[in-house]
Amino acid sequence: MRRDELVRWLDEYLETAEQSKLHHDNSLNGLQVEGCDNVSKVGAAVDASLATFQKAAKERVDFLIVHHGLFWGEVFPITGHHRKRLGALLQNEMSLYCSHLPLDTHPEVGNNAQLAKLLKLYELKPFAAGFIGMLEAPASLNDLVKKMEVITGSKPLVHPNGPGTVMHVAVVSGAGAELASEAQRQGADVLITGEPKYAVYHQALEQEMNLIYAGHYLTETLGVKALAETIERQFGLPWIFLDHPTGI
Repeated sequence: MRRDELVRWLDEYLETAEQSKLHHDNSLNGLQVEGCDNVSKVGAAVDASLATFQKAAKERVDFLIVHHGLFWGEVFPITGHHRKRLGALLQNEMSLYCSHLPLDTHPEVGNNAQLAKLLKLYELKPFAAGFIGMLEAPASLNDLVKKMEVITGSKPLVHPNGPGTVMHVAVVSGAGAELASEAQRQGADVLITGEPKYAVYHQALEQEMNLIYAGHYLTETLGVKALAETIERQFGLPWIFLDHPTGI
């Protein structure tokens, strides 16, 4: 498949330009580095790191899709680790496509749409880059935590500040801890996000808001996988997930 054809499809499917502008995303979404003209194998990863690029090269990936790209709204010299990263891509003629907030917010393959689907939430309404929805039936907070452990393969950090039985769930992948108060104002019993934020701790405790921190990295593996699966169905391109957990 031609690289430019895949890029056009991704830009349209993810509404890359529109969503980037709508959410004031400082990530350079879209094709960040141009590789070879033809695509034979797609890689999916969370982070644009040297380790990821090296794994992708060993797997003969020529088109890599990441959630966290190389460029974030500032000009910097191509030296040190930046040079090594770009060198690895260029040496292997590997394209790098980034989708940050457009992938968080996408209603089908987005990180939060996938998380809501796995939790079987319904009556979803947009909330920041994620959603607020309802469980099929009221559940104990502990049961919800166990579901998240199954989904991510890791035990979440839990701040059980609020009711022990929950029904309305807010999901915001990655870094969404500061949205706890707003989630509560919009009717959520619990916020599921990636990483904790120190300043939120006492506020959520005093406001009696439950928080589940399931990992920034782990909550953002879902979107790139779902997107790569969609590409395979659409174009028949094989793909591989390049796992490099951060522990955060």
